[in-house]
Amino acid sequence: MSAYSREILLATSFLCSSNGAMQLLQLHRKLLQRCSITEEEFCFIIQRCPRFLLVRGLAGGDGERLEDCLVVAKTSLRLCSGYGREECGGPGRDGGDCQQLHLCKFFIYGNCRFGKGRKSCKFSHDIHSDHNYQLLRELTLHELSEDDLFLLLLQNDPTLLPEVCSHYNKGSGPHGSCSFQDKCTKVHLCQHFVQGDCMFGLKCKRQHAVDQHGRRMLEERGLSGGVIQEIYRNIHHLSAAASTDDRNTPADGALKKLPDSDDRSSICLHFIRNSCKFQNECHRVHFHLPYKWEVFDGLTWTDLQHMEDIERDFCDPSKTQSCSDQPVDFLTMSRESLPVRRLSTVSSVTKPPHYILTTQWLWYYKGDRGNWMEYGQLDENQRSTSVTSRTLEEAFLSGRTAVRVVKGQRQYVLSFTDMYQRNPKHNTKRRVRRRPRFVSVAEVEKQAVQ
Repeated sequence: MSAYSREILLATSFLCSSNGAMQLLQLHRKLLQRCSITEEEFCFIIQRCPRFLLVRGLAGGDGERLEDCLVVAKTSLRLCSGYGREECGGPGRDGGDCQQLHLCKFFIYGNCRFGKGRKSCKFSHDIHSDHNYQLLRELTLHELSEDDLFLLLLQNDPTLLPEVCSHYNKGSGPHGSCSFQDKCTKVHLCQHFVQGDCMFGLKCKRQHAVDQHGRRMLEERGLSGGVIQEIYRNIHHLSAAASTDDRNTPADGALKKLPDSDDRSSICLHFIRNSCKFQNECHRVHFHLPYKWEVFDGLTWTDLQHMEDIERDFCDPSKTQSCSDQPVDFLTMSRESLPVRRLSTVSSVTKPPHYILTTQWLWYYKGDRGNWMEYGQLDENQRSTSVTSRTLEEAFLSGRTAVRVVKGQRQYVLSFTDMYQRNPKHNTKRRVRRRPRFVSVAEVEKQAVQ
């Protein structure tokens, strides 16, 4: 996905500027106004990038149309609840390896009474603080505007908005079966209206607009009811997808899926050994190394200088950019705002062991001390994970979205969509990275003549 970082950023910004969601074809048209992207690439990004949720049209089945499909902006980023209780971060507390934002939630609402007065707020209003910027950059959200980021958080972080009252939607009274009635801390809205499938329309006995009490609750957060109604619809789609673990991909044929491996971006193994019988007619890239770093200048892809040094840095999971004068950003795959890509030979797990100079991908998770540990290797306490780099690579290439990992007595879920390992019991997460094993030019030359 790093090869499409600019397109993903633009699409995210368009969605957030449209109250968090857009029709699929509308988003495609907007993107075409700002960048050159094929229909195949667009479909690939929307279906495979964890930033987007693709919601099928309500018609479903054979009657489904592309214009009925909706794209909703999505993120795994949340506000840190411990920070709001002064238990994580703040003076004398740096937050350690906390993977959640340290921000004042009223700053996100836009109505923090301390932020604009003489008395400063004890909670951060700085989205670019060292802690927050590192998280945003890790998820390539650091270039989003404040308004776009805050809307993205509002519809993804369940702690920021009051829920739709389920009791209001039951029973026959004016407040349903909600015993709190006008004092309820949840929003009274028709659940089927939120879901977009209310059959009663204007004759519905339930509210299709936020009532006076609900508006007061939202206004206390600096929010307006009209926009929030759309966000509640997006929240419903996101919650439904999370509960079913469904990618919500349209019916077969609705979107044209880009193949996971393209010969045109794969380096020819035989050429490295001077044995490619297809010569200029070969569909694969001819290059003397099993990796190739290129930058796009707006017209063509050209080779980057000091390619071996860039590759050495990239193979180190602790590094997010190269050490050159004009560093390559490995998270956004760019150099000074220009797109960068890395071509390579096929993954080693796709070929028999006797094939040389395939790319051996290694999988790492971030340890307790901030160090990066390879899966399957012993940690400082002599414990190992139940999966290895090879088993993870095989699962990743098979198209699976997640795998279960056991370490000691604890069980985790590793998500390939956002590259995090989560502990469902304690609701914690660790970053995961996939990086190749470094192969020097000298090693390539030695192996190529064997």
